[in-house]
Amino acid sequence: MLYAYRVLATGSAFLFFNLGGVILTLTVFPIIRLCTPKGATRIKFTRKMIHYIFKGFVSYMRFMRIISLDVTHVERLKQAKGKVVIANHPSLIDVVVLISLLENADCVVKSALWRAPFIGGVVRSAGYITNDTDPEVFIQACKDSLSAGANLVVFPEGTRTTPGKLPSFKRGAGNIAVRTNADFLPVLIYVSPTTLTKGESWYQVSPTRVHVKLVVLPEYQVEDYSQTDSDAKSVRLLTKDIEKYIRKEMQAHG
Repeated sequence: MLYAYRVLATGSAFLFFNLGGVILTLTVFPIIRLCTPKGATRIKFTRKMIHYIFKGFVSYMRFMRIISLDVTHVERLKQAKGKVVIANHPSLIDVVVLISLLENADCVVKSALWRAPFIGGVVRSAGYITNDTDPEVFIQACKDSLSAGANLVVFPEGTRTTPGKLPSFKRGAGNIAVRTNADFLPVLIYVSPTTLTKGESWYQVSPTRVHVKLVVLPEYQVEDYSQTDSDAKSVRLLTKDIEKYIRKEMQAHG
């Protein structure tokens, strides 16, 4: 009986999330476009709205006892400005929880999300940065976003973490940090039992409530990595060091 409730509650959350994306795209975002000037002001207002909507969605999941949530050093997220927020990526829930804690969050996303039927309108309205544009255009977009005070959410693995394995980082996050001279704000994410990870569908519901734990680490300074003789070398070194650091901290806090 309890398991049947969990399946129904999880299904309601998925329905709520996907229909909410469509409703926002068809009603709320057009109103915002009519009532706010085009450009940074509109995007910032839209992102703030998404932040509060995601906060409400996370509250709904907690109320329905789908998840429990524990955040250590949340003040570091609330005070962040112009940081590259990096995290491991164990579940699809991760980005929703992070944005619910970051008032002005920008994101690096796959271009497929721009065309997604339910959330594509949300992604486009928020002006999130796609990762498959021209490299110089991409870095300039990241630099402009960070300079405006947004916090850029990046999952350095590029995909969800394989359950039971430590994260393995690609160089994208390091490239952004080195080329924009923006410090990392690392976040450790633990999801137990695993849910919405690689190969799992929404209806593969765990028999117990999912506990989501976030640990926000201190800022990770990147300035010294710009002192090498090439950006490529700096990116390789930074990626290696931040991966080693995150792995060590995950084992310590897990």
